[in-house]
Amino acid sequence: MKIEDVVCTFCGCLCDDLVVEVEGDMVVNVENGCTLANKKFMGNNRLKTPIKRDGGNWKKVGLDEAIQTAAGILLDADRPLLYGWSGTHGEAQTIGVHMAELLGAVIDNTSTVCHGPSIMAIQEVGHPGCTLGQVKNRADVIVYWGANPIEAHPRHMSRYTTYADGFFLKEAFRERKVIVVDIRKTETANIADEFIMVEPGADYALLSALRAIVRGKGDVLPRTVAGVEKEQLIRVADICMSAKFGAMFFGLGLTMSRGKYKNIRNAIELTEELNRHTKFTISPMRGHWNVYGSNEVFTWITGYPFAVDFARGIAFYNPGETTSVDILKRGECDACLVVGSDPGAHFPGDCCRHLADIPTIQIDPHVNATTHLSRLQIPVAVTGIDAEGTAYRMDGVPIRTRKVIDTTYPSDSEVLDKIYQIIRKET
Repeated sequence: MKIEDVVCTFCGCLCDDLVVEVEGDMVVNVENGCTLANKKFMGNNRLKTPIKRDGGNWKKVGLDEAIQTAAGILLDADRPLLYGWSGTHGEAQTIGVHMAELLGAVIDNTSTVCHGPSIMAIQEVGHPGCTLGQVKNRADVIVYWGANPIEAHPRHMSRYTTYADGFFLKEAFRERKVIVVDIRKTETANIADEFIMVEPGADYALLSALRAIVRGKGDVLPRTVAGVEKEQLIRVADICMSAKFGAMFFGLGLTMSRGKYKNIRNAIELTEELNRHTKFTISPMRGHWNVYGSNEVFTWITGYPFAVDFARGIAFYNPGETTSVDILKRGECDACLVVGSDPGAHFPGDCCRHLADIPTIQIDPHVNATTHLSRLQIPVAVTGIDAEGTAYRMDGVPIRTRKVIDTTYPSDSEVLDKIYQIIRKET
């Protein structure tokens, strides 16, 4: 059986045009998907049953026992941390926030180590953004800053930018100009009309130079800025100001380098300067398929997008204090629930050591680096394959995912709801 218009739940593009061929309870072929999508839909390395650490070994346990163990660990903790949430659907994220409130816990999502600085900058100066559909149909100048979509978001360029014909651009590849800014020549840079190689950690200076040129103050600049010739900066600024519609996309190369959220603020203010001459927008290249959704859900319920602390009985937000890496590095939390993410593969060593020292629970379909730090792992269905749920694309558009096969795995929301009900009875 072939199922059309399937949503891929891998990256923030949430491509919704996949054709998936199913035989029984297995996906046997995927059309229109990138290599990452094919790997996700056709992978077969999922954990079969819940596992619990028994001394130096693992033992299989039943689902009910695993849920009771998880609830007991969280109830016994004085300062639990609930982390992840970018790899699960919105309905599960909602349960997670309510659970954190009951426990007086900290709940944080993967924005804390990716686009948290973007959110902080947006909180200061706003977000002149738009949907990916607008970019596809209108944008004749595309800027990728600190992002490499060919490798990280393989279909972003073919669906929305460089190779995507739009309503007002019938031959996009010829009509669009692509500008790439990065510290090294990436695969994306190889197809750019203009590649700017900036010195590591010097993005803020480069953005400031472009702002000066756009404002007509380019004569004050030195011959080179951040390792880039002034002539090239003037040429790039002219391309941007001459655009009918421009769109800038930025990645972790901008958010996680020197300058952090100030880089993003500067980029947003550059976008505002360009809007004095033409129409320009700016958007983050969100990585996980529903990290935007976790920001949305957290904000609806608590008023804050990530790093929400309920220890005071009310929601409190202070990045640098209530963010996961800081809490783990200080050794504050005494239990951790990880949902739909893999901090063991991405957090600093000190944080991973603390996760290994405390009772850590993981809810995830696969064995990963965090498994080896955990005391309990509960496998669940994969949203978009054998579970359904709501997700938010990188531009903030909600998309409903559906399941294409039936399995015996419970969904994230089913497992979390059972844990939540036990905690609710005990608090």
